[in-house]
Order: sequence, then C-alpha cells, then structure tokens
Amino acid sequence: MYYYLIIALKIYCFYHIYKNRNPYYWYFIIFFIPIVGCVIYLITQVYNKRDAEKITNEITQIINPTKKVRDLEKQLQFSESYQNRVNLADAYLEIKDYNNAIPHYLEALEDSSQNHFYVIKQLIEAYFNIEDCESVILYVEKIKTRSEFKKSRVQFLYGLALERLGKLDEAEDNLKQIDIRYSFYEERLIYAKFLLSRDKKDAAKEVLEDVHTESQHMTKPNKRIYRATILEVEKLLGGF
Repeated sequence: MYYYLIIALKIYCFYHIYKNRNPYYWYFIIFFIPIVGCVIYLITQVYNKRDAEKITNEITQIINPTKKVRDLEKQLQFSESYQNRVNLADAYLEIKDYNNAIPHYLEALEDSSQNHFYVIKQLIEAYFNIEDCESVILYVEKIKTRSEFKKSRVQFLYGLALERLGKLDEAEDNLKQIDIRYSFYEERLIYAKFLLSRDKKDAAKEVLEDVHTESQHMTKPNKRIYRATILEVEKLLGGF
C-alpha cells in the first residue's frame, strides 16, 4: 500500500508540473528522491489546507479516471433521480466523454419540474466539444434571454459556434461580452485571436494589453494556472 501511495504521489506531481508548466528540474527531484521531492513539491507548489480534498480527488482521477463514473452509474441505478442523472452526466463531461454525457443531459431535460439552465449550459459545452455547432445554437435559443446567459462562458461558446458557421458579425457581438477585467483570461485570448483574424489589430492589441497588465497582479496560484495563456499573450504582443 505504501509503495502504491508513493507511485500515486509521483504521478500526481508529474501531472501537476506538466499541467502548470512548472520548471523542468522538478521532474528530476521527484524522480531521484521521490518521497522528499514529492513532499517539497506539494508544500511549495500545490498544497494548502483548502486544496487537500482536491488533491486527493485529482490523484484518484489520474490513476482511475472512470471510478467516479462507475460509482455514479451505480448510484443512478439505485435511485433514478434528476440530480443523480445530472451528476453522472457531469462526470462524463469531466473525463471528456461527451457522447455519453449528452444522452443523460437530454433525459434530465424531460423533467419539467426543474430549472434547466445548468443542464442546458452543460449540454452546450458537450455539443461544442463534439463540434455540433447547430445543436449549440439550438439550445442557446432556449436560455439566451436569461440573465445568467449574459457575459457567461455559454455566451462565449455561442460566439465561437457562430464563427464556425461563418456568422462573423454575430460571433463578434457575443464574443466581446466575455471581455471582462480580471476574469476569463483564456477566453479573452481567444477573442483577441478572433479579432486578429478579422484584421482588427488595434482592438486585439487592447484586449491583449489588458490581460497582460492584469496578469501582473495575479496571485501565485493564478499565475501558475494561467501561465501558458500569459506566455501566449506576451508572444502575440511581441508581434505588434
């Protein structure tokens, strides 16, 4: 059991280094002195008390990403409730099994007693990831008048779907709604690239400069999370 715990910790640390683009030397430290290296890495790069449960869950998902799905499938078999079905669909979405997530979301929508904004939002995410832009637009029509839709990631995905269908002016109208200070950094980078593709260089530069300025005030955890985004923003700004 002790041996497997060390292996699990090493796998998690390697995954975290790769995901957050942390310095390459951490691989060697953890590989050659696994116990001490993992402890040092977790304390200095990852851990705080609020993250403890998250770390445990992520290690489990890395080693056995379908365990959560299997557990929720059993739970749904035991009790076919609305929430159990949505939980299972969400678990499929987490592991990027969109084709299994979609039918469960669709079945959940048949319950007329529920407020379906969350389920439709998740369904749109799934449809977008299988590049079914027509379905994205179909389901956006059901929620676009809701206040929660405005300036949300769902509206951003709607804009991207419109772009892929060649409706560029409508796409821009929706994509620009995500340009909110101190949030949506990755989405704003994509929006800036969209503006560049339409030869709107000044508008794109303004978005990129805002993101770059905001990145100077990020917390250390956010700087790790958005490191790749910040680097790409800096690279694009260097081209002006």
